[in-house]
Amino acid sequence: MAIRIDKKITGFEVVDLAAERERQAAEEAASVVQLDETLQRPETLVGVTYKIKSPLFEHALYVTINDIILNPGTPHEVRRPFEIFINSKGMEHFQWIVALTRIMSAVFRKGGDCTFLVEELKAVFDPRGGYLKRGGIYMPSIVAEIGEVLERHLIAIGLMQGQQLDEEQRLYLAEKRAAYEAQLGVNKAEPGDGFPPGAQLCGKCNTQAVVKMDGCATCLNCGYSKCG
Repeated sequence: MAIRIDKKITGFEVVDLAAERERQAAEEAASVVQLDETLQRPETLVGVTYKIKSPLFEHALYVTINDIILNPGTPHEVRRPFEIFINSKGMEHFQWIVALTRIMSAVFRKGGDCTFLVEELKAVFDPRGGYLKRGGIYMPSIVAEIGEVLERHLIAIGLMQGQQLDEEQRLYLAEKRAAYEAQLGVNKAEPGDGFPPGAQLCGKCNTQAVVKMDGCATCLNCGYSKCG
C-alpha cells in the first residue's frame, strides 16, 4: 500500500499501486486494435506484388498481398496480411485462383495465426510433376510456389522467422562450393543461376544444391549433411 496526496480534498488517500497498474494496463489493452472479422477495410492498404513464372503456365502469375497497419505510431504497431489477389493474362485457371484467394483473404481477416497456410500450400503436389525454378529450387506445384511467396511475405513483415545461416556457416558453404567448382573446373555461377553442375536435390530445403565432397553429401544452400 502507498500514500498519495489527494488534490481534491485535504488529507491523504490510501492507494493500491498494484491495482492501479492493473487498471492502467487494462485500459491500454482495451484501446489496442486487434485484427478480426469486425474490422472494416480501410481506404488504403500497403501492398507488395510478387511474380511467379512457372513452366506449367504459359503466362506469369502476379501475386499481390495487401497488409493492414494496426495501431500505427504506438508500441503496439503491427503489420498483418489482409487480402490477396492473383492476376495473369491466362484465364484457364481463373476459377480455382479466385476460390483460393477468397479463402486465404477470409483467413487473413479472421485474425489469429495464419502462418499454417504456408505449410498447407507448400504440401500440395501436382500429379504431372513439379519443376525447378530459378536458383535450382524445386517446386512440387504452382500452389506450392504460392505458398512459398506467402512465406517470403510473412517473413518480410515479421510474422514468421526465416531460416538464416550465420556468418560462419555461410563462409563454410562458400568455401565448399569454391572447392567443388575448382575440382570440376567450372566457372562460378552467377547469383540466382543455380548451383554447380551435377548437384542433386536436397531433401531438406528442396534446392538442387547437394554435392559430394570428401565422401560426404552436403547441401550448399542450407548446409544439411548426412555426415552431421
